[in-house]
Amino acid sequence: MNPFEFVLILMLMIFGFTIIKHRMGISSGRRRRGEDLPVQDDAEKRQLLDEVRQLKERVQVLERITVEKENSLARQIEELRDR
Repeated sequence: MNPFEFVLILMLMIFGFTIIKHRMGISSGRRRRGEDLPVQDDAEKRQLLDEVRQLKERVQVLERITVEKENSLARQIEELRDR
């Protein structure tokens, strides 16, 4: 099989699967430009954004705690070396 035949077979397979997908009504999950979110999705979006903000704040606190612990541990090790 030469490369041209291989590419042609791949294109025919993709075309066939696209037709089957279209007939079955399966969407690709992409949004088209004119589609707006329904009201409930907008409220859910706001709720999720608020949750993401809260989680980011928690991660910042955890990062600060771990950095402080690492620094204090390093200081304690240095103090033991100096003895």
